[in-house]
Amino acid sequence: MNQGMASLARSPSAMSITRITQGHFKSLLLLKASKVPYVLRFHRVHIRRSPVCCTKFPQWEPSPVTYALTEKAGDKFLDKSSELFETLRSESSDSGDEASITKAEDRTDTTNQPVAQLQFLKWPLWLLGPSVLLGTGMVPTLWLPISAIFIGPNVVSLLSLIGLDCIFNLGCTLFLLMADYCAKLKNLGQASKSKPPVSYQFWNLVATLTGLAIPLMMLFGSQKGYLQPQLPFIPYAVLLGPYILLLSVQMLTEMLTWHWESPIWLVTPVVYEAYRVLQLMRGLKLGVELSAPAWMMHTIRGLVCWWVLILGVQLMRVAWFAGFTARAQRQQSSASADA
Repeated sequence: MNQGMASLARSPSAMSITRITQGHFKSLLLLKASKVPYVLRFHRVHIRRSPVCCTKFPQWEPSPVTYALTEKAGDKFLDKSSELFETLRSESSDSGDEASITKAEDRTDTTNQPVAQLQFLKWPLWLLGPSVLLGTGMVPTLWLPISAIFIGPNVVSLLSLIGLDCIFNLGCTLFLLMADYCAKLKNLGQASKSKPPVSYQFWNLVATLTGLAIPLMMLFGSQKGYLQPQLPFIPYAVLLGPYILLLSVQMLTEMLTWHWESPIWLVTPVVYEAYRVLQLMRGLKLGVELSAPAWMMHTIRGLVCWWVLILGVQLMRVAWFAGFTARAQRQQSSASADA
């Protein structure tokens, strides 16, 4: 009896442990039978790990970037993070623009080197072009005697006069080609086109057609008997045939310069009209040799006055164009200065 009481008094904890283990075993059996997941709750164990510092890195691994934040900069960290991509984009665009500018400068330098060499070839043309025009147009007309080119009212005299005008036309063509080359810009890669105004083309055609219609009307009136005394066709062709032929060539040349938009469209009529005055003065001398009727001499004098008037108008247009170009350059310079 005493031993039983002693055992009860000595091992209360053992009994409680056996009860707990039995109850836990029963609960495990019930959980296993019902297949309900059992969640065990564990208390969080906070383990304080000490940092490990390594100063040596492999060759293939880059060194980390460290950021040292201060107490003052703690609130302002990544304050402008929204502008990060904008700054990167602007930097990339600036670098691209600089690269394109450098490439363009290199390209212009390489292209301007041969162009600068060709610029020296333009200076002799300023003297060579007018010399060709003088030698082919003025010298034969002024120094060649009439007796050398005019034998009489026949086809030979007509062909000799047409040959003189053909020599002038050849020199005039060379002069216009040289003037077109000199009128181009320094950079030959840029197209230097100049289109004349429509009003200029209209009035120029009116003046040319008027100068062409007057001698044709005189020829028609002489052949029909409206003008007395009548003038045969061969003497008429000797007096005004080269004039009509060269006037037709001038019309064709002007239309080509308008079509090609060449900057010599303002010079072409001046050159031809200056020679035309000398051509008609030569016709007056030939009219005296042929004993042409009075109406024919008055017609030639009227044509001389008409083309002197047209030549003055052309020179006024040259002065207007020079003033217009000066104003345009002044406006362009002021606009570039404001920009």
